[in-house]
Amino acid sequence: MTKGDIIVGLDIGTSSVRTIIGELDGQNVNIIGVGTAKSVGIKKGAIIDIDAMVAATKSSIEHAERMVGISIHAAYVGVSGAHIGLHPSHGIVAVSTSDHEIGDVDVERVIEAARVMNLPNEREIIDVVPRQFTVDGLTEVADPRGMIGVRLEVDSYVVTGSRTVLHNLLRCVERSGLEVAGMVLLPLASADMVLTQDEKKLGVVLVDFGAGSVGISIFQNGMLEQFDAVPIGGDSVTNDITIGLQCGTEVAESIKHRYGVADVTMAKEQEKFKISRTGSSMDKECTTIELANIIEPRMREIFALVRQRVERLGYGKGLSGGYVLTGGGMLLKGADKLAEQEFEAPVRVAIPDYVGVRDPSYVGCVGMIKYVSRFYSRVIEVSNSAPVRRMRTDRKTWERIRNWFSDFL
Repeated sequence: MTKGDIIVGLDIGTSSVRTIIGELDGQNVNIIGVGTAKSVGIKKGAIIDIDAMVAATKSSIEHAERMVGISIHAAYVGVSGAHIGLHPSHGIVAVSTSDHEIGDVDVERVIEAARVMNLPNEREIIDVVPRQFTVDGLTEVADPRGMIGVRLEVDSYVVTGSRTVLHNLLRCVERSGLEVAGMVLLPLASADMVLTQDEKKLGVVLVDFGAGSVGISIFQNGMLEQFDAVPIGGDSVTNDITIGLQCGTEVAESIKHRYGVADVTMAKEQEKFKISRTGSSMDKECTTIELANIIEPRMREIFALVRQRVERLGYGKGLSGGYVLTGGGMLLKGADKLAEQEFEAPVRVAIPDYVGVRDPSYVGCVGMIKYVSRFYSRVIEVSNSAPVRRMRTDRKTWERIRNWFSDFL
């Protein structure tokens, strides 16, 4: 990619659809357009009403286009959720060159060999993430290119997702008028932006606190080692408020963001607000302490479930890098403090350092833009009042591989 190229990322989540337009400026990416719309017709990351979701996606896209004054025709689509799975895989190929020097083509071939595996009909491959290479029995090779050998092997993870969820997601994007330039695994994209190389090498848990689920990505030795998800999230907190205060869902969501705190000790007795109760014409006055007493138990439960999943994955003693938290759930005041108590480990909240998106809920989408700018050679075609700008559309796997190596050496 070159300076001035446009990259578009689309993050279709349970609570919001976010469209981010980025422009390359040398080695950096500038966020020049942001569009957000409330998600309708999606539950826990799976589309259940495609027409409603198409309308919400179009609204998000149009908002971003108006901000920048261009028309976009394609986007990279973020993928995450409880349906994502990592499957260990092994690939073996013979080195193809006459002098037996391993090159980009050999690395691409061995990664393609790792893609060959038996999967249930309901699963579909999203990506292949190499972990380590082996050259003629020499293991733990990070970058085999330039080495001399006869046989090249790779240990990798094949990333898969639910065929139904993925196809409905792609159908939604296509019916919204966009070409799907590619799919990006959001945990990898988020990690590329918010985790340091030391954190990924020593071990860290990246927690994406979404509305429908909480994603758990464990990085160690520089690589994504495990992925799991807790099937409840911010929507469960909203539902508790709805029941506890006897109000509508939209009212509950509004007061959660405006007055909610995750830690009761941060609430103030004198701070009060009024809500419209369901089935009553009279408003009810509540205190932020009453609200916090509803929010805190559910937040504690979610963080406890995250810790249990991490321990079940084999990291009972914790990881040196602690926990890095992202997602809309971290907008609640005191959520990081509560998480630190439940995890009994260092915690920090990751926030994109870009004007207009300084919000933990934008980490995945902004991370996707940066990830694509580094690992892909394809860019998006756009048009404006000036003549149509034609962008490159070639995509070479070895360019992504080259950047993998630069990260993990």
